[in-house]
Amino acid sequence: MADFPLPRPAADWWRTAAIYQVYVRSFADGDGDGTGDLAGVRARLPYLADLGVDALWFTPWYLSPLADGGYDVADYRTIDPAFGTLAEAEKLIAEARELGIRTLVDIVPNHVSDRHAWFRAALAAGPGSPERELFHFRPGRGEHGELPPGDWPSQFNGAGTWTRVPDGEWYLHLFTPQQPDLNWDHPAVRREHEEVLRFWFERGVAGVRIDSAALLAKDPALPDLAGRSPEPWPGETHPYIDRDELHAVYRSWRAIADEYGAIFVGEVWLPDSERFARYLRPDELHTAFNFSFLSCPWDAGRLRTSITETLAEHAPVGAPATWVLCNHDVTRTVTRYGRADTGFDFAAKAFGTPTDLELGTRRARAAALLTLALPGAVYVYQGEELGLPEADVPIGRIQDPMHFRSGGTDPGRDGCRVPLPWTAEPWNEPWLPQPADWPAYAADRQDGDPDSMLTLYRTALGLRRAAAGFGGGALEWLNAPPGVLAFTRPDGLLCVANLSGGPVALPAHTSLLLGSSALDDTGLLPQDTAVWLRT
Repeated sequence: MADFPLPRPAADWWRTAAIYQVYVRSFADGDGDGTGDLAGVRARLPYLADLGVDALWFTPWYLSPLADGGYDVADYRTIDPAFGTLAEAEKLIAEARELGIRTLVDIVPNHVSDRHAWFRAALAAGPGSPERELFHFRPGRGEHGELPPGDWPSQFNGAGTWTRVPDGEWYLHLFTPQQPDLNWDHPAVRREHEEVLRFWFERGVAGVRIDSAALLAKDPALPDLAGRSPEPWPGETHPYIDRDELHAVYRSWRAIADEYGAIFVGEVWLPDSERFARYLRPDELHTAFNFSFLSCPWDAGRLRTSITETLAEHAPVGAPATWVLCNHDVTRTVTRYGRADTGFDFAAKAFGTPTDLELGTRRARAAALLTLALPGAVYVYQGEELGLPEADVPIGRIQDPMHFRSGGTDPGRDGCRVPLPWTAEPWNEPWLPQPADWPAYAADRQDGDPDSMLTLYRTALGLRRAAAGFGGGALEWLNAPPGVLAFTRPDGLLCVANLSGGPVALPAHTSLLLGSSALDDTGLLPQDTAVWLRT
C-alpha cells in the first residue's frame, strides 16, 4: 500500500477528488470468461488504493442487452449476470469504502433499453394506451403513416431517430433504436428515477454520474428542426437540448442526494458557459464534466484559454471544475497526442490515422502532471495510468453501434474499451482482442519500474493528496515563454509544462517534486515535459 495518507472524511471531498473510471466489462476478469466483472474489480481494489484514487465511477453495470455498451438499461435494480450480482455490488461498495475509496454509479435517464419492462408493456398495449405515454410514440407522416414523425438526427452519426413498430406507430430514440427515449413530462418517469436514486444511495453509493444530462426534456410538440443545426441555439429554446424545465428535475434530485450526503456529476455538453453554469447552482448538480479541456489540442494557448474559461464559468456558482483527458467514448490520450491533429472530435475519427506513439506517450505524461495540478476534481480513465494507446480492433470484432450506424466509416469507441493488460503473460481471450504489443504495457511489468507510466501516476496522485496546495485553492498564471504553461498553486507549489518547440529555462524554485520526463544536464525543461516545483 502507498505511504501517502488516505483522504480525510469530509462533506466536500468531491471538490478535489481523484476519481477513477471503471468500465466493468473491460477492467478485470475475475472468473476467466473473457469479460470483466465485479469479482475482478474487488480483487484489484488494493491496486486502486495503491494508485491513490479517492473514488471509483462505474459505467452502467445494470442488466442490459449491451446494444450500446450497457447504456441501454433493462433494469436499474439488477446487476447484469455477466458482471455478478447485487450482493457482490454491495460487497464491492463496502470493501472499497474500507480502503478509503467511495463509489459512484451511472444513471441513464434519457432512455431505457427496448427490453425494459415498461417498453415491452408499451408495445403490447398498443396506440393510445397509458403505457405508451411513458415514451414518445407518434403516428407517422405520409398517406399511410410510412414516414417518420420528425426530423431530429441521432446522437450517433446523424442517423434517424424514429423507429416504426408493427401497429404502425413510431417511437423516438435519440440514440440507437434499442434505446427508446422516456417522456419526462410523465410523473411516473420522474418518480421511478427518484426511487432508483434512493435504491443506490441506501446501498452506500456516494454519488451518481448522469448520462446525457441535458437531453431529457423535450418540447411536447416534438417540432421539426427544419434544416436548423441540431446544436443548441444561442438565445433560443431548443426542442430537446438544455430545456429550462430540466432544472426542476435536478433540484428534486439534489434534495434526495442531500439526505444521503451524496453528490452528482453531470455529462453536460453545452457551448454556452452561462447555460452550462446553471446546472451547477447550489441546489442542482455538484459538478459537471469539462469537455472543453478534454477535446482541446496539445497547444499551450488553447489549453490556457480552456483552463481560464473553465475556472471562470464555475466561479459564479461556486462549483469546482473537473478535469479529464480521456474516457470510454474518446480516443486514448497517448494516441491522440501522437497525431497531427491532437484535438478530439467525434466527426474526425477515422481508420488508419498515422500516430507517433513515442511522442504521444511523452505528451501524455506531461498532460497527466498538468491535469493533476489544476484546481478541482480530476477523472482518470482506466488504463490511462498504464499509458495504453488506442487499440486497432479488427473490423470483424467491432461491436460499437457508432461504427455500424456510420456505414462502417467510423471505427467507433471499442479501441478505448479493450480490456486492460494486467499481466504480460496471456491468460484468457477477452471479449475484445488485445493488441500483440500490449504485454509491454502490463501492470505487472510496470509495477516497480521507476520510469513507467504507472509509477508516474502513483507518485503524482500521492503527492497531490499529500500536498494541500494541489486540488483546492486558486491558480495564478505566471509569465512564461511562448508555448509554455506556468502557474502557481497555494503553499508554494508550481507547475510548468513545456509545449514549445525546444527546451526552456525553469523559473526560480527550491526543489523539484516530480517531472514527467528526466531533465538533461543543462537543467533546462525539455520539450513536451511538465514538472512540479516548490518555490
